[in-house]
Amino acid sequence: MDEIIDRLKKVRKGAMFIIEAPSGTGKGTVAKELLRRDKNIKFSVSVTTRPKREGEVEGVDYYFVSDEQYDEFLAQDAFYEHVDSQYGSRYGTLRSEVDSFINVGQDVLFDMDWLGARQMKAKAKDDVVTIYLLPPSIKELRRRLENRGTDSPEVIKKRMDLILDKMSHWDEFDYVIVNVDLEETILKIQKIISGERMKRVRQVGLKRFVKELVKEVTDE
Repeated sequence: MDEIIDRLKKVRKGAMFIIEAPSGTGKGTVAKELLRRDKNIKFSVSVTTRPKREGEVEGVDYYFVSDEQYDEFLAQDAFYEHVDSQYGSRYGTLRSEVDSFINVGQDVLFDMDWLGARQMKAKAKDDVVTIYLLPPSIKELRRRLENRGTDSPEVIKKRMDLILDKMSHWDEFDYVIVNVDLEETILKIQKIISGERMKRVRQVGLKRFVKELVKEVTDE
């Protein structure tokens, strides 16, 4: 029995954690901190048909594939989710990539929009956990975008114009957090992750454990 309890502590099915937010809400910073603090979470590396940019690494930033390879993946239903960008490139999340982690008890983190999250839920409902980050105010969101210093006024306006569409899907997500303070937000998400790891559907050794409990009763 002690052996089974030890196994329960170590063996479980991993979860897919999707974080979505309007631009400037701090999603990227939150994701980096979660990955730094929790070594049992891996970041999902997507497939893309766009050319590799200078400094990008195969298998770290993306898996770079041809249009022909991408079409083969589509024909094989190899994606959990996929999308065509407005710039002509295509992106997808490979089932094999994700399953190689969650089947050995590791969690996977995704930086993904509401459409991708919806596709993931449709294909792996019990394994997917979605988290939406909201800004404390639209004024604060604009201030954050401007202070980043990475976007032109035109790009910032375009991002602001997309906010209403982005936020209209907030109620499709399992958890919603207003990102006022970065540290507080990270701690809240860590609590979500801890709770989700304990769910019955992810504790794959429970059936065997319960059988052993029943056997103990009948053997008395």
